[in-house]
Amino acid sequence: MISKKNKIGMSLVEMIMAIAIFSIGIEGFSLLFVKSWKINSFVIEEGEASMMASRGVQKIVDVARRARQADNGSYPIVSANDNDFIFYCDIDKDGVTERVHYYRNENSLLVGVTKPGGIPPVYSAGDQSVQVIANYIANDVGHPIFSYYDENYPSDEVNNPMSVPASVSDIRMVKIHLMINIDPNNAPDYINIQSFATLRNLNEYDRAD
Repeated sequence: MISKKNKIGMSLVEMIMAIAIFSIGIEGFSLLFVKSWKINSFVIEEGEASMMASRGVQKIVDVARRARQADNGSYPIVSANDNDFIFYCDIDKDGVTERVHYYRNENSLLVGVTKPGGIPPVYSAGDQSVQVIANYIANDVGHPIFSYYDENYPSDEVNNPMSVPASVSDIRMVKIHLMINIDPNNAPDYINIQSFATLRNLNEYDRAD
């Protein structure tokens, strides 16, 4: 009697099909991994940008609240515009009043600081030192970084800020509003961070009716 051996293994067609299915699975896994990695990176970067902006707003509020007369006798506020705010404050609490300049440069918010020099004190033109406060700023024309309010706040006037450039002698409160978006093309939603700063030392400049 002649016995026949059963053939164990895969045919060429079965092998090709298996390789194709395996390749499709690997490609799908790779695409999922890459997409997950991009989403995770975006979330981390967005979180870091949001935290930096939040800390920046709180710093501005703290500094603006302490706005005071310059060491040369100048009024506490120099100028007040939508994306540019200049005033005097002892920003580093060293007993010397610096000129503080917050302003937007493209998609970043910066602060420039100038210390006085000489006797009598003189503030040189321009900013002596500059630091980045926040990145990925996306405020548009209808959403200024700085808004200013007079002595009538916090009445309904809080919804109607002063026109800019604002009359510096009338300013009593400042609103800081940052809109953050690290990728406007792929992420249309903005992170909004805002706060108000009452300029405490300006009450002494209130004018009698």
